[in-house]
Amino acid sequence: MASVAYVDPGNFATNMAGGAQFGYLLLWVILTANLMGMVIQSMSAKLGIATGMNLPEVCRERFPRTASFLLWIQAELIAMATDLAEFIGAAIGLNILFGIPLFPAALITSAAAFAILALQARGFRRLEAVIAAFIGVIVVAFAAQVFLADPNRSDVMQGFVPGFEGSESVLLAVGILGATVMPHVIYLHSALTQHRVVGATEEEKRRIFRFELVDVVIAMGIAGIVNMSMLVIAAAVFHENGLTDVGDDLVLVADQLGTHLGSHADVLFGVALLASGLSSSSVGTLAGQVVMQGFIRRRIPLFLRRAITMAPALLVIAIGIDASRALVLSQVVLSFGIPFALVPLLWFCRDRSLMGTLVNRRSTTVLASAITALIVGLNAFLLQQTLL
Repeated sequence: MASVAYVDPGNFATNMAGGAQFGYLLLWVILTANLMGMVIQSMSAKLGIATGMNLPEVCRERFPRTASFLLWIQAELIAMATDLAEFIGAAIGLNILFGIPLFPAALITSAAAFAILALQARGFRRLEAVIAAFIGVIVVAFAAQVFLADPNRSDVMQGFVPGFEGSESVLLAVGILGATVMPHVIYLHSALTQHRVVGATEEEKRRIFRFELVDVVIAMGIAGIVNMSMLVIAAAVFHENGLTDVGDDLVLVADQLGTHLGSHADVLFGVALLASGLSSSSVGTLAGQVVMQGFIRRRIPLFLRRAITMAPALLVIAIGIDASRALVLSQVVLSFGIPFALVPLLWFCRDRSLMGTLVNRRSTTVLASAITALIVGLNAFLLQQTLL
């Protein structure tokens, strides 16, 4: 469920733009970003296993009440920005598949999202199974498109050699790296592990974490392969045909995939985008519930939270704001929330009195500190570039 955030509609836009503009050049950036995500997500999972609390709950216990309240406010704003991107992505997917105008598509998306969340009342594993099925759909859709695109293997392998081509490629690489870690999924992952299997002893907790580490590597590995597939498809279809500006508009991306690849490639892309939007939106709603309950000990019905967080997305679509532009702006808002999730996570995971034997090793703390500084710095740079 945590890996869903790494294949959300924002990733679709970024990866397609990267492949269209620079071919296979930035494949190594996606690989690096995915490895960084593995480190962060493993730490989040470890916090839940070691403490029996999620990240917002630990913040509430360790920080002053005012600080926890302010952290909750920013986390709620981040949740709305997250939902905006996922919701618009799903609506664009319906538009691609059936030609439905964006606002009616958004209403259909909201109904589908409510239906998915209703599964939680019948047990959490059913919801997990649906999310896993959505990820499976995304994997199959992009595997088929890679087969149709038939990229040159030597060119693909060359893309894993670090390098740039001018300042624009550097800026896009910063975008890929900076948008890797989504704040809401850091909060959520610690909640997913805190009660799933509870270790009674330190040895049991270490054993649970070893299994969880394998889970993180597999799930994040799948997400990384999907992201690389997006870029490879864009490189093979768009860059090699001189269509370097196609990646900025997801509807145009689907149309051109259908034109150049045939075999209903546009339908495959639309299905993958719809699955991405619905799954990541549902996960985002769950994260919002974790945030509210953790920071301020309040809980509201899941359906009410869903209605509140999707309201801005419906408003944006209703007043006619460009959907692709709204996706970009939502990522800018998300960049504000990254330090407020990453820095406390790193701080807590290095605290032996809190983590016990699962405390970070010194080498892990150094690596995680470097990743945190890099991601926060890159997002600050992206924010400055976007606003100015």
